[in-house]
Amino acid sequence: MAEADKFIEAWHERAVVLIANFAAGAPPYDALPTSMMDADFLPAAQLNIELFFRFLRTGEEPGETETDPLIARAVSLTRDGMPMAEALTNYRVGLTFIWTHVIGTPTAEEAAVAALSAFRLAQYVALLTSRIADACVEDVRQSRYDRIEQHRAIAEALLTGGDPYEWAEDAAITLVDSYVVAVIRLGDAPPGILTELRRRLAGIAGSFLYRDSGGWTTLLPLRAAADERAAIDSLADILRPKAATAKTALWVGVSAAPTRDRLPAAFAEARVLAETGRALRRPGMICRREEMVFDYAIATSGAVAGLARVLDPLDGQPMLAETLEVFILQDFNQNATARELSVHRNTVTYRLTRIAELTGYDPQTPAGISTLMGARVARQLGADAR
Repeated sequence: MAEADKFIEAWHERAVVLIANFAAGAPPYDALPTSMMDADFLPAAQLNIELFFRFLRTGEEPGETETDPLIARAVSLTRDGMPMAEALTNYRVGLTFIWTHVIGTPTAEEAAVAALSAFRLAQYVALLTSRIADACVEDVRQSRYDRIEQHRAIAEALLTGGDPYEWAEDAAITLVDSYVVAVIRLGDAPPGILTELRRRLAGIAGSFLYRDSGGWTTLLPLRAAADERAAIDSLADILRPKAATAKTALWVGVSAAPTRDRLPAAFAEARVLAETGRALRRPGMICRREEMVFDYAIATSGAVAGLARVLDPLDGQPMLAETLEVFILQDFNQNATARELSVHRNTVTYRLTRIAELTGYDPQTPAGISTLMGARVARQLGADAR
C-alpha cells in the first residue's frame, strides 16, 4: 500500500470510530450546533464519511442517487422550520468537525496528502451544499410547502398550548376536540428514515405532524372515544416494517387527550413512553402507559441516577449480574433460572443470597426484587440518555 493510501486508511478508520462513539451533548460533540442533533444525525454522518473517503480515494463525485438521503434530510429540516442558511452552515460545520478531530494538524509526512484531502473536502462540501440548496429552493417553489408549514405550525400550537386558529384560517383544515398524541422514537435506522416516516404519516386524514430533535410526533383526530384503539391500530399498520422478519426499529408512545387543553400533558406522557420503550428495547412498537406502569413510574420518578447505583456492587460480579437478569426474566422462578443457566438450583439460591449481601436488597423478597427491578430499569434508562 502506498504511503498516501496508508494515511487515508488511518483517517478513515478514525472517522468511523469518532462517529461510532457519538453521544449527543457529550465532549467533543457538545461543540456542534444543537440543531444538528436530530434522529438522523448518526446515519447521515456515517453515510457522509463513506461517500467522502471514496471520493478522496477515487476522485469520482458521488452520484445524485447516493446523496439522496442526505439531501432529503436537509429538505425535511427546512420544511420543519430550519432556515436554509442554517442547514447549509450545519453541513459545513459538521464536516469541518470531522476533519478537525480526525486529521487535525498533520505531521510533516502527512502534509502533502492532507493538503489534497482538504481540497477534496472543499469540493465535497461545495457539491453537497449545492445539491441541498437546489433541492430546498425547488421544494419551496412547490405549492404544498405552504400547507406543510401550516400543518406543522398547527401541530406545534396544539402540543404547546398555543392558539392553533392563528394558522388554521384555511376552511379545508378541520380541528377536532380530541386527539391521540403519538411520539415516534427511532433505534438503529438507515439514513433518510425520518423522510420515509413523513411520507407514510402524511396520508392520515385530519392528522398533524410535528418534528423535534428526537423524531416525529403525529396527532391523530378522535371523533368518538371508541376511535382511540382503531386510530392506534391503524398507525401501527402504517409504521410496521414491510419485511415480516424485520426487528422493531422504532417505538411509538401514545397518549389520548380527550380535550385540547390536555394535549401538552398527553405530549409529555407520550414522549416519556416512547423514549422509555426505546431505552428498554421493548419488543412491541406501541408503548401505552397501562402496559408500562412500572417502567413509566421509574422514568418519571426523578430518582433514576440514585436507583441505578443500587446495582453498582454487581459490576465486578458478572455471574451474579447474569443470574439476577435471568431470575427476573424467568418471573422469579429459581428452577427455571437454574435450567436457563445450566446450574443446580442450590447455586441459584446461593447467588441470590450473595446479591442480597452485596446490594442490601434481597431478590427473594417482594420489596427487594422490586427495588432491584427498578434499578435495572433505571440503568437502562441512564445508558440510553448517555
